[in-house]
Amino acid sequence: MNQQATQAITEDQGLRHVVRVVRGLPETDGAGVKLTRVIAQPALQQLDPFLLLDAFRSDHPDDYIAGFPPHPHRGFEAVTYLLAGRVRHSDNAGFEGVIEPGGVQWMTAGRGIIHSEMPEQAEGLLQGFQLWINLPAAHKMDPPGYQQYAAAAIPEELGLDGARVRVIAGRTMRGTRGPVAQPLTDPLFLDVELPAGGRFTESLPVGHNAFVYVIDGALEARDSDAGPVGITADHLAVLAPGDRVSLAAEQSGARFLLVAGRPLNEPVARGGPFVMNDQSEIRQAHADYAAGRF
Repeated sequence: MNQQATQAITEDQGLRHVVRVVRGLPETDGAGVKLTRVIAQPALQQLDPFLLLDAFRSDHPDDYIAGFPPHPHRGFEAVTYLLAGRVRHSDNAGFEGVIEPGGVQWMTAGRGIIHSEMPEQAEGLLQGFQLWINLPAAHKMDPPGYQQYAAAAIPEELGLDGARVRVIAGRTMRGTRGPVAQPLTDPLFLDVELPAGGRFTESLPVGHNAFVYVIDGALEARDSDAGPVGITADHLAVLAPGDRVSLAAEQSGARFLLVAGRPLNEPVARGGPFVMNDQSEIRQAHADYAAGRF
């Protein structure tokens, strides 16, 4: 084997390739909000610890104006990251705030919370994401909590090839740390803009599950045979185990989310807005909510 081939094999060791690419499906939720369900659909039920990923983007008020009136949750965390528009959150634990463009709300439902998410606009573009992250069995009944950060509180770094990286949670290989901390799943949550032809490389904990979701443009990664695989807008790529990921923007450039988290490796029982470990706990959650114990 020549030196060039040996170097290529060495460089590939630990590099995460794309396991599969999933396209989101149209869905309606809340009081009639139109969105795209990427995780929690037939092609990708979950990616431990990630339970759901919804993307929403519309400048038609009828698609979003009804919002998400008061509803309960138990047993997981709901992360809302907004790119455009304004959404007001309020809940029965006394937390309230408005998420504005570039801001994030990281809500821990824990043992139970009743909250609403309502657009604070009658027109214009509303765009963003909601990600559900599971909680370990030992912490599903923790008190509810709430972290919210405006755009100005989220650090940015400039990477090689002109990459702009917003660090919402976790720490990058270049040392930038996001404001959100959650040691239970140790998440990494990055919003990356990459100019045409640019390449972005990031280290990832070996044991974490990870995915890339392309917001705009197109990326090129590698498949299991070390060949190129394209990831276009509105598609999610599940990444294989490894210690780093390397992504190249095609001629249109690209904006994407890179998300990773420590898997819990526990049973998952779903029941509407509740996520527990078995169906008896789901039944108890429904009973507690009906009895006003949230």
